[in-house]
Amino acid sequence: MNRQVLIGVGLLATAGMGLWAYENQKKDQDVGKPVAKVELPSLSIPDDIDKFSVKDGKKDEVVFEKKGDTWEIVKPFAAKANQETVKSAASNLKEVKVESHVDLRLDDQVKKDRKLDADQAVHVVAYKGSDIKGDLTFGSNNLMMVAGKDNLVFKAKGYQSWSFSKDLKDWRDREIFKFDDANANHLTLSNKSGDFSFTKGDKGWAGTFKGGPIERFDEQKVKDLLLDFKSLQAEEFGDNKTDADTGLGAPEGTLTVSLKDNAGKYTLKLGKVATGDSHFARKDGGDLIYVVSKLVSDRVLSAKEKFQKAADAGADAAKDNAPPHGGMPPGMPGMPGMPGMPPGMGDPHGGH
Repeated sequence: MNRQVLIGVGLLATAGMGLWAYENQKKDQDVGKPVAKVELPSLSIPDDIDKFSVKDGKKDEVVFEKKGDTWEIVKPFAAKANQETVKSAASNLKEVKVESHVDLRLDDQVKKDRKLDADQAVHVVAYKGSDIKGDLTFGSNNLMMVAGKDNLVFKAKGYQSWSFSKDLKDWRDREIFKFDDANANHLTLSNKSGDFSFTKGDKGWAGTFKGGPIERFDEQKVKDLLLDFKSLQAEEFGDNKTDADTGLGAPEGTLTVSLKDNAGKYTLKLGKVATGDSHFARKDGGDLIYVVSKLVSDRVLSAKEKFQKAADAGADAAKDNAPPHGGMPPGMPGMPGMPGMPPGMGDPHGGH
């Protein structure tokens, strides 16, 4: 190849590299660069909105409505909402403002890169009655698009992404039980091992298994169980599952906690494995099917050994308190006249 051809190839390569760099520079312009000639939209979402929707990428749209003082989920189905979570999201909307215009060439690839496309963006619409008070689409790095300002991108301030990027289960009220464990005075448990009964008296908890006392009974195990159940939360939900799917037609275990002075009774029935080590469950008086953790499942499926002290615990305690070889407890002085005594201690006359 002659020198002129090599030079030509080099020039073409240099030109190609330059064009590539230029196109990528245009495609990835600095985020946050303000453009003065673009009028910034004014956002003023009130703190008394009574409805809002969240569409987080490919997840189902979730719609919330305020009924009285309580937020409820109305889409994709009616369900109790986690009040703290929903209130936090609604409160954050009033804090969202436009900080600046961002100079982006908004084609499909840029939308994808900046997570402003339908598959990745968080789209939120806020209402007061039938009036839309805000229609916002959020991407990465607090980038935001505002309805009515097509093909324009803005930098948002005040937006908390974690308040809206959630799975449906995290918007829902996952509470199963809530009671004061100090008020519990009776507990029954039935599973494949047999029937347990625990009663709290003046001296603490006592337990029976299959109608007889539990040897080496450890009341701390009952207290630990109550700690795990007093604020019981679901991991997930088993919506649209039948008893055949969940095994709740013939539960693998049933736990009932009763409170003193007839203040309440809480019963959980445990079904089949849902996924991994988690099980389906349902409480008495409710239709919802929950998925509960391995810890909860293991408690309901406890065998007798779970409520006993170790078999050698008593022997070890006695051994620790036993006197040393020779019958004298540690630290006790020797008797007069015993061999090995210091001079003068064995003879009442001082050895003289």
